[in-house]
Amino acid sequence: MSESANSSEQEPVKGQEVYRSGFVAVVGRPNVGKSTLINALVGTQIAIASSRPETTRKAIRGIVTTDNAQLVLVDTPGIHRPRTLLGQRLNDVVEESLADVDEIAFLLPADQEIGPGDKRILSRLRSQFAKKRDDGTFAWKIPLIAVVTKIDELNRQELMTKLIEINQFADFTDIVPVSAREYDNVTEVRNVLIENMPEGPQMYPADQITEEKPESTIAELVRGAFLEELDDELPHSLAVVVDDIEYPDPDDTESDGKAHVLVSIYVERDSQKPIIIGHKAEHLVKVRKKLRTPVNRIVGQKAKLDLHVKVAKDWQSDPKKLERLGF
Repeated sequence: MSESANSSEQEPVKGQEVYRSGFVAVVGRPNVGKSTLINALVGTQIAIASSRPETTRKAIRGIVTTDNAQLVLVDTPGIHRPRTLLGQRLNDVVEESLADVDEIAFLLPADQEIGPGDKRILSRLRSQFAKKRDDGTFAWKIPLIAVVTKIDELNRQELMTKLIEINQFADFTDIVPVSAREYDNVTEVRNVLIENMPEGPQMYPADQITEEKPESTIAELVRGAFLEELDDELPHSLAVVVDDIEYPDPDDTESDGKAHVLVSIYVERDSQKPIIIGHKAEHLVKVRKKLRTPVNRIVGQKAKLDLHVKVAKDWQSDPKKLERLGF
């Protein structure tokens, strides 16, 4: 369904396949499906996918390796007008993650109108990656791929109308529709991203799927589990930090043989603590149970999650607390 506009690809030497590699910035408004798409491309959950805006707070890197290419996908926080110091820091993360990319995947949801947020992102991308021609069109320095997400929400005729609208929105190198949730056309998205990548070497081992440390991955999984468990009740001001992973001493006969993952869950007010903990600690119990297998996999052995809920008053607007919480 995609129409490649990249006609300047270098022909491979006969008998030798060109290897392509590089960084793809995945950008878009909050809640357009960036994390869901990255998880689908990587093949496992490395980023939180949630219907709540501003779920992603770090530039998480997912790695996709094929026989002839390696894509490093940078899942950026949604670009938005910041309301807090945290919001400003999230926008700074986007700025940093755009600095050295080889390609941009601009996500536009099929079930929503192109709005001011999309126009603001396009303007920002143009100022950094495009040069205006005399006729008013833009020449892009790197490929700009429109990924039209959530196509399962539209019928065929509605989708065709949406693709025409998006084609007129900007001078995209390529347009490719996808439903990452239904795993529809995900392979085509991967192929289009590879086709538009420059030649380059493999940068990571073939079996590595993320650049995140185990502590960061577990912290994100815990935050994602609470987002899912509590939905509308959950305070937006939730931060999770893995303080330590204590591996058992093989010579300690008193040990339970498990790795202890020490997790601090921060909220901004005392009144928010009971929401996180739940009646008779039911929310903590459910999150522990849900994450048992993924956490075991990450630490490479049986593990126990020690969850502690703490208060860091107004941390979203406090520079020192933001620093301590990793922002």
